Amino acid sequence: MIKARIIPCLDVDNGRVVKGINFVKLKDAGDPVEQARIYSESGADEICFLDITASSDNRDTILDIVKKTAKKSFVPLTVGGGVRTLTNIRDLLFAGADKVSINTAAVKDTNFVTESSKKFGAQCIVVAIDAKKISSDKWEVFTHGGRNKTGIDVIDFAKKIEKSGAGEILLTSMDKDGTKSGYDLDLLKKITATINIPVIASGGVGTLDHLYDGIVKGGASAVLAASIFHYGEFKIKDVKEYLNSKNVSVRL
Repeated sequence: MIKARIIPCLDVDNGRVVKGINFVKLKDAGDPVEQARIYSESGADEICFLDITASSDNRDTILDIVKKTAKKSFVPLTVGGGVRTLTNIRDLLFAGADKVSINTAAVKDTNFVTESSKKFGAQCIVVAIDAKKISSDKWEVFTHGGRNKTGIDVIDFAKKIEKSGAGEILLTSMDKDGTKSGYDLDLLKKITATINIPVIASGGVGTLDHLYDGIVKGGASAVLAASIFHYGEFKIKDVKEYLNSKNVSVRL
């Protein structure tokens, strides 16, 4: 049985971990290098490092911080933010990333995903989708850290991305982000029922039940959370013991 992965997320702005609500009202949540070390030693299955203002500022991901973070992390590290070229991906992999997350550039040109997958292997290409609900049964893709609407349907885009060679999708609900009200399970279920590549659920975790729901009800292969870990509400160990007690297969 494939084990569900628990992934703490480091949203980084100007070299510091931040956390907000609905992609705004950012608060400082610590040093990314130190946070990565703690999560790595605490049993995280992977760590996600997202430079959340790289695309909107039209710059590359901060490589020196990625290098320092990778040195302190002994679990797979996914890095995203400002990834626009094959050179960006190569530089991040050389800096210590195991996977690279592409968001805005994938929306602009899905051929970039195809080229990246062919050159570096699908296993290290993650496409991040920031989704916002626009009607009772429809979600739209947003780019540039959730600042720009695209008019693109999330379900259609997920299918296209799978065909383009993405190895995994990081699906974030902008409506749920930072609210601690649980994942957008309707969106998550639609995506996981439509595609065959792994989906990481993101946006809205406030309780251990939310993580359970993301895996069992939403069909996610991995669950990502930020606030509950950054502010010490739960430890990785708490999550894994709880999920194990509910018969969800995890790496203990």
